[in-house]
Amino acid sequence: MWGIVPAAGKGSRIQPLAFSKELLPVGSLRDADGERPCAVSEYLVDRMIRGGARKVCFVISAGKCDIIQYFGAEYGPASIAYVVQPEPLGLCDAVFRAAPLIAPTEPVIVGLPDTIWFPNDALAKLPHDRLSFLLFPVSRPEVFDAVVHDETGLVREIQVKRRDPDSSWIWGAFKMPGHVFEELRVLWHRRNCEDEFIGSLVNAYIHDGGTAHAIRAGSSYVDVGTLHGYREAISLLSTQAPNEGRAAPPGRQSRARLTSVAGAVG
Repeated sequence: MWGIVPAAGKGSRIQPLAFSKELLPVGSLRDADGERPCAVSEYLVDRMIRGGARKVCFVISAGKCDIIQYFGAEYGPASIAYVVQPEPLGLCDAVFRAAPLIAPTEPVIVGLPDTIWFPNDALAKLPHDRLSFLLFPVSRPEVFDAVVHDETGLVREIQVKRRDPDSSWIWGAFKMPGHVFEELRVLWHRRNCEDEFIGSLVNAYIHDGGTAHAIRAGSSYVDVGTLHGYREAISLLSTQAPNEGRAAPPGRQSRARLTSVAGAVG
């Protein structure tokens, strides 16, 4: 199973930083060598691994070499690959950059690297054989993508940052088989690659007869892309059990690099 991590954005909402926003230290963890800071994107990679991913693809811009230096070729049991998004053309463009790696029979998970959410094993509740969205309840759904679904969990519409959405449940990650990933990519091209957001593309997919399912398995969700969100994330992590955020430690060199990154913001 693949995990796709779109990490090419500039992170303008939380600048200035001396490094990629995906390496922002948020919280800490303990391993065999003691306690260390934890990069925000590690939380997503860990959750993908808990959900079954054993291959992770970071989609980065050409200037984000620090992500390659930090994660290297593996993270715990997962192999790491990288593809480049030449221009910041939106989430759809970023996600489909990974298409050459995805076989039709392989499940794919997509998540956002500047978010922290619980429970950390929620991705395991998404089925392998259909497009499904992991939902979280939030107090301000208008700043996210709200998911409207019927009583059976069938998605009717994804309302992208709508001022007055019809649902307080938003998607935080999604999963699908490789052949559905390809169907979405083909549809995106058929629509002249004009969909910036996954929500608008999925709405078109549903209109064309495709199906998507909503799974209300999330309990808490924080976007760490702003200073307010960063503070919320620290508060959220303080209420969780120690070490709940990650499944497997990175190598010794990664720990040393993160210590130096933490010093840059300390």
